[in-house]
Amino acid sequence: MRYRTFGEPDYAALQTLDDVIQRHADPAFGMLPDREQVGRISTSLPALKFYERSEHSFVAEDDSGLRGFTFAQHVWQGDRPIVLIRSVSVAPDAPAGTAEGLFQAVIKSAYDSAVYELHFPVTPGLHGKAREEGTVSPGPYGICHLGSRTETAPGPRLGAVH
Repeated sequence: MRYRTFGEPDYAALQTLDDVIQRHADPAFGMLPDREQVGRISTSLPALKFYERSEHSFVAEDDSGLRGFTFAQHVWQGDRPIVLIRSVSVAPDAPAGTAEGLFQAVIKSAYDSAVYELHFPVTPGLHGKAREEGTVSPGPYGICHLGSRTETAPGPRLGAVH
């Protein structure tokens, strides 16, 4: 597996891969309201152009084509920078270790740019590598959608804390 930055020639393949990933995660994806489909897709043209320039976004590629991608960016916290990973997405049939390799590419790029803190959702595909890297978890990672997407956004709802 090769991990590399991406450019405009990769956009169509990234959009196709994102669609495959979305339909695999939710077979009813094509029947969701348009706002929800748009909200779940990571590869809109503006997003691709932004993350292409971020210095922390990569694709995973083998001889059969693109097998995954990660989108991440610098975020200034007022006293220090962090790298915020928006997504680590892999094809349903990607080889084992693809998500971990994408995560490692972001770790290297952050370190190379003197950023020593990464924030990301610890998905099942990243759990082992995150643990290996000494990741701490101050609590669950949540996303609060405002407006009507609250009704259809994916993921479990937070329950009451006792």
